[in-house]
Amino acid sequence: MKQKCVILRGNRMLARDVFRGAFANQMDVMFPRGEVSVEVAELHRNDIPSVTRDADVLAIAPAMPMSLIEPYVTPQDAIPVGGATLAWGVKAVKANTSPYTGKDIVVAVLDTGIDASHAAFDGVELVQRDFTGDNGTAKDTDGHGTHCAGTIFGRAVDGMRIGVAPGVKRALIGKVLGGGRGGSTETIASAIQWAAENGAHVISMSLGLDFPSYQQQLMDMGYPPPIATSRALEGYRANVMLFERLASFIRARAHPTVMIAAAGNESQRKVDPRFEISVSPPAVSEGMISVAALGERDGGLEVADFSNTGANVSGPGVGIDSAKLGGGLVKMSGTSMATPHVAGVAALWAEAIVKVAPLSVMALTAKLVGSATFEGMGEGFDPFDAGAGLVIAPQA
Repeated sequence: MKQKCVILRGNRMLARDVFRGAFANQMDVMFPRGEVSVEVAELHRNDIPSVTRDADVLAIAPAMPMSLIEPYVTPQDAIPVGGATLAWGVKAVKANTSPYTGKDIVVAVLDTGIDASHAAFDGVELVQRDFTGDNGTAKDTDGHGTHCAGTIFGRAVDGMRIGVAPGVKRALIGKVLGGGRGGSTETIASAIQWAAENGAHVISMSLGLDFPSYQQQLMDMGYPPPIATSRALEGYRANVMLFERLASFIRARAHPTVMIAAAGNESQRKVDPRFEISVSPPAVSEGMISVAALGERDGGLEVADFSNTGANVSGPGVGIDSAKLGGGLVKMSGTSMATPHVAGVAALWAEAIVKVAPLSVMALTAKLVGSATFEGMGEGFDPFDAGAGLVIAPQA
């Protein structure tokens, strides 16, 4: 029985330093710095070992379902906000006191597309591409991508500043989820490659691998539950490796690009404090900066009860005001909302670095993660849940 597989290839020629370290002993082939391609093929399971032996194959994995990291929204949350002049998340990361705006920094949002007509995006060059086959456009019909984009670079709406980096003038919008929310690892891998090749300095992804759906697909194909679970775990591991190797090549490109991804919303600390789920793919892959969600409470910030544990850093993710599909504002909550805050802060740090030195992935990652702090956190939080802490925008 054939299955769709994602194949990551690199052209044989020059430098093995892309896989220096843990990968160096595994790679007998030399690849040019940063050159990689993503392919999709229908393969029998027995064909995979022979394809893997091809000298230019870096990784191969079954195409697994991807889905939105669903926001936590209630009808009350969805009421547009009026009166306030500054979204609390923008203030929390101190973007409002930063002298930087994200000028000349290119950000990519890989999500459900965007409502390009929204006032929050006036003056922004939106380079759009659909990876879903959903009518061939990047038009957002869900609202998730529009909300995330608004948090990163949105202009003021109804007198409220919602964007962390409102000076961003060029944004890459990859619609990787749509047509019933579904997507796959093949669309995400292709979109990451597209964003990097088109000049993205920061890639923001509020999505995750849908393990239960893949397991169910295998059972629907006739596999007994134990075998379906085993095959799904194999696919999970293979996809984590694929994203790690893709990230290695993205980091090795001459043009610096950092990738930021949501940790996931599967934890349920209100049900049981021990009910914590670890970071989900692609955020869990090495080379991704994973993001947990924080909320406000009396006495300081706290990790959201739904936020997965073990993330690298944190961002505001509860009750976030941002662009609403069709116009106006809406509140949403989730690590999906925390991720664009971190992406926006990354854009500010990228601008700050460029003013004094060449931009590199190492420098940007160091500044972004190094800015994180536990200051303002309420008592009793588990540092493992918040990573290095809340990221902070560069100050004067």
